[in-house]
Amino acid sequence: MKTLVHGCLAAIALCAVFFFVHHAPTTLDEVERWPPVATFSILGYDPETGEVGGAVQSRVFSVGNGVLWAEADVGVVATQAVVDVSYGPQGLELLRQGMAPEDVVSTILANDPNPRPERWYIEGRQFSVMDAEGNVATHTGSRASEWAGHRVGEYVSAQGNILAGEAVVDAMVEAFEATEGHLSFRLLAALEAGQAAGGDRRGMQSAAMLIVQEDGGVWLNNDVVVRLQVDDAEEPIQELRRLVEIAGRQRDRIRGR
Repeated sequence: MKTLVHGCLAAIALCAVFFFVHHAPTTLDEVERWPPVATFSILGYDPETGEVGGAVQSRVFSVGNGVLWAEADVGVVATQAVVDVSYGPQGLELLRQGMAPEDVVSTILANDPNPRPERWYIEGRQFSVMDAEGNVATHTGSRASEWAGHRVGEYVSAQGNILAGEAVVDAMVEAFEATEGHLSFRLLAALEAGQAAGGDRRGMQSAAMLIVQEDGGVWLNNDVVVRLQVDDAEEPIQELRRLVEIAGRQRDRIRGR
C-alpha cells in the first residue's frame, strides 16, 4: 500500500511564519508583535531497509505541519523558507511519474507562477527532493534569509535558513553518515549535530520526523514507519528523541510477535 503522508495545506500558523521570516520588522512595534523564525531539515535514505524520510526543527510553532511530505516507494520532499507548500505534493507527483530529483527541482521552479512576488517571492524558496533510491537534489533561492544553504552527501541532504552558518548543514550531513542504526536515529543525530553547531540562530520551538516504507509500519497495510511531531517545546529535539525512542521500542516489540 502506498500512503501519501503530508502536512495540512491550510496551516494558518505556517503561512504566517514564513511570511514574517522574510519580511524583517522595521519598527519596535513590529519586532514585538512578530517573533523571528527559521528552519533546518534533513532528508535521508536507508538502502538496507528501503526506508526514506526526513526530520525538521524550527523556531516556529508546529513546523511539522507542512514541511515534510513523503510517499512509500516514491520519495520525500522538504519545502521551507519563503515556502510554497504545494511544492510537496508537486514533488511527489513528479517522482511518481519517474522524474529524477534534479529534474523535479527544475520543473517545479520553472512552473512556479510566483503569484505574490512582493511577499512570497520565488527567489526565497528552499526545498529538497529525494527519490525512493536515495537520489537527491536541493535548491536554495538567492533571497532565502541568511545564513541559508544546503549540503548533499551519500543518501542525505541537509538544508536550512536563518542558521548560525554553513557549519550547521555540514555537521548534520556528517552526523547522519557517521551514525549507525535505524533511520530515525540517524535523522535525529543529524538534528542534534546541527543544533550543537549553532543551529537556528533564533532558537528552537518545534520539531518533526516522517519516515515511510511500503508496508513498513507496525500495523497492517501501513506505510508509515515514523510520524512524530513536537509542536511547542523549549527543547523540541530532546523531546523528539524521547518520542523516537518510544517508537523504536514499540516497533521492536510488535515486529517481534
